[in-house]
Amino acid sequence: MKARLIYNPTSGQETMRKNIAEILDVLESFGYETSAFATTAAENSAKNEAERAAQAGFEMIVAAGGDGTINEVVNGIAPLKKRPKLGIIPAGTTNDFARALKIPRNNPVAAAKIIGKNQTLNMDIGRAGEDNYFINIAAGGSFTELTYSVPSQLKTAFGYLAYIVKGAELLPRIKAVPIKITHDNGVFEGKISMFFAALTNSVGGFEKIAPDAQLDDGLFTLILVKTANLFEMIRLIGLVINGGKHIEDKKIEYIKTSKIKIEPQSNDRMMINLDGEYGGDAPITLTNHKCHIEMFANLDEINDDNYIGDEDELALEAVANKFVKEAERTNEFDG
Repeated sequence: MKARLIYNPTSGQETMRKNIAEILDVLESFGYETSAFATTAAENSAKNEAERAAQAGFEMIVAAGGDGTINEVVNGIAPLKKRPKLGIIPAGTTNDFARALKIPRNNPVAAAKIIGKNQTLNMDIGRAGEDNYFINIAAGGSFTELTYSVPSQLKTAFGYLAYIVKGAELLPRIKAVPIKITHDNGVFEGKISMFFAALTNSVGGFEKIAPDAQLDDGLFTLILVKTANLFEMIRLIGLVINGGKHIEDKKIEYIKTSKIKIEPQSNDRMMINLDGEYGGDAPITLTNHKCHIEMFANLDEINDDNYIGDEDELALEAVANKFVKEAERTNEFDG
């Protein structure tokens, strides 16, 4: 069997570059004749190589890097009729997708060894418009500007800490805009400050924003935030941190649906965020492709109802609590 490792050499403070030889040895030990491709700064570098490798008959592609690299690889193989299996080695800042699959996020070699367990899951994939695919989340609205506002160098150097200052700075500027959203169960018409269409339970590093999301049920978890009030936004963030209690709040619409049509009802531009990157503007239609790509996952952990996370997740919750406190302090200062 042939495998192609597509890796971002600059992800995670060049973590992949330091571990590439050992990772290749691990994959070879599982019976894969493995070759590697380092992505470049050229547009769609990972996407184009993934498409080429799939069409060349590689049985497996391993995407190594951050969520952006994984997204590109998926976009390379998702449109094809014959798609190789996909392995994931996280080496970025948030690694939401790897978190959902319970793949080790701070040890590329350990992540590669998950492939040796030979546990796979046929994963749902989202499509935005005609030919733009995503694996974790589509989002839009004022708060999603945060992703675009933090320079990539800061994300790499400081991780979540880079989002705290920028997020607290943006929070007072959030506004609600009128929108029409058509889904399987009807139509929502009203004002929202943001929406999320999640494929997994991990969004922005938290497993409580869409706590009951399934990886292979053919449904998005659609979350509409119906407020732009600063105090209410801070309160909702607190509910997310403290057990995912936001889903029962009257300021939230929580919907399961296989298709979503997003139509802004004003002249305000709404940029769509796909897996953390800019993915076009609304109006746009999101479609769930059920069980579209076979991916290696740590099923022993995914199926464990008693899974409570690791030190990284606890640290992330501490960062989020600091975010809320910083936002409250910023609001007091502005007032």
